[in-house]
Amino acid sequence: MPESSEQSTVPAVETSLVYAHGLAALVALLISACFGLLAAAELLVPQLAGSSPWLTWGRLRYDHTQGIMLGWLGNAFFAFLYHAVPVLTGRRVTALKLGQWLFGLWNFIVIVPGWILVLAGFSQPLEWAEFPLVIDAFVVLALILAAIQFLPPFFSRGLEDLYVSSWYIIGGLVFTLLAYPMGNFVPELLPGARGAAFSGLWIHDAVGLFVTPLALAIVYFVIPASTRRPIYSHFLSMLGFWLLFFLYPLNGTHHYVFSVIPMSAQIGAITASTLLGLDVVLVVTNLFLSLRGTGWFPRDASLRFVGTATMFYLVVSLQGSLQAQMSVNQSVHFSDWVVGHSHMAMLGFASFAALGGLVHAWQRIPWARYHAGMIHTGYWLILSGVIIMVVDLTAAGLVEASSWKSTAPWLDSVRAVQPYWAVRLFTFLPIAAGFFTVMVGLFAGQPGDGLKLLRDGIDDQPVAEIAPRLSGEAQA
Repeated sequence: MPESSEQSTVPAVETSLVYAHGLAALVALLISACFGLLAAAELLVPQLAGSSPWLTWGRLRYDHTQGIMLGWLGNAFFAFLYHAVPVLTGRRVTALKLGQWLFGLWNFIVIVPGWILVLAGFSQPLEWAEFPLVIDAFVVLALILAAIQFLPPFFSRGLEDLYVSSWYIIGGLVFTLLAYPMGNFVPELLPGARGAAFSGLWIHDAVGLFVTPLALAIVYFVIPASTRRPIYSHFLSMLGFWLLFFLYPLNGTHHYVFSVIPMSAQIGAITASTLLGLDVVLVVTNLFLSLRGTGWFPRDASLRFVGTATMFYLVVSLQGSLQAQMSVNQSVHFSDWVVGHSHMAMLGFASFAALGGLVHAWQRIPWARYHAGMIHTGYWLILSGVIIMVVDLTAAGLVEASSWKSTAPWLDSVRAVQPYWAVRLFTFLPIAAGFFTVMVGLFAGQPGDGLKLLRDGIDDQPVAEIAPRLSGEAQA
């Protein structure tokens, strides 16, 4: 396996690291999905795991959420960054050796030991921060290494040519490095409502300052690279960027509406949530105008994935703004509506964007295998499964809310939603089959088939929108 590939206008992309993180992402995704399957099954059959404490619902659920965020999305984002940063900056990432250390640290010191420790009973009872403190320390170390690996190329030639994807990458890496200790260490030091408030901020910062910026970096990168046309409006793209990073850190307290946290903080979070919904409308409008003429389901697989991610981003963000409102929150909080919302965010928006970025980078590895038919089949399986799951869980949440308002015994609500839980369990089949099919599609076919497909369709060279200097060199 070659360590890197040199294209005519793009600095050496460390394709071995794109490949390694892509493979690790897909393996972590399938393992995390199995954790989720077992947790969903135990809602229907509570004694499924017998007396084994290793397979209790809480431990499985913790490993599912941490595996999706860090194992799947974290690796997929790193794979994309190894392709995108050289294209965006005209510079190589800091060092291949550093990348090898980062890969080993992220997967064999954070993900695998984190899973094992949680199953053994060592964890934190904090949302999106379930790995124990010893693992958190290595996550912070890995984030520092990621900043050293990916950020210097952006500053090597100044900031005047930074494309919007560059801003999102910089913002995502920097703000995550700052927010992760706040959400994982500070709640352990502050008792009661104060610790809960910091934990609530991290619940949204994990999505809004890590997942969302890097997912949007992919979307903004893939659209012009695949359509060969510029983003519709740079003004809207940068307005969306600054509003995101200004508003998202204020949102987390909306998880504690009607709590003992001061009402002024709750109202501020609700207001920020509403404004963030308006910001997303601006962002998505800009992205859809940039996609005009490509059709509902573009032929290019990466463009199809990011187009669908954009649609999910709009729906899940408007839903989030709605359920932050006190009247709605009072009904659906703690219900399966919220579970459906989180799956639409992480599976619908983030995972489709991550798949788009991974497929885009993978196709441009000259020696990688690629099977377009399998990729497209996987897309349809995942899309159908996610839609069924989200609709099902949203309906289940409304059933639970209605039961709770009626003051019926709580167990009545559990019995009422069991059919919905059975449907949710069934949706594992198309979703897991879809992800597995995409994985097979990235390892089937002949070496270089993805690059050949690109050159027969769209050009594989950088466009001026993303890399003005590189594009200028190519034209010269």
